[in-house]
Amino acid sequence: MEEWAYAKPYRSEAERVAAFPAWLHDYNHHRGHTSLKGQPPASRVPNLSGHYS
Repeated sequence: MEEWAYAKPYRSEAERVAAFPAWLHDYNHHRGHTSLKGQPPASRVPNLSGHYS
């Protein structure tokens, strides 16, 4: 929670809630994780886009 909810000041709880989806997308799709050798978590999920072959 410290990484996003209180990392910057928000004018309201609604503004904080609205910021969460963008932060979550960045965290899961773009931010490298050391436990995944620098890859984002989404890189480990097969068929994440929902397109099955």
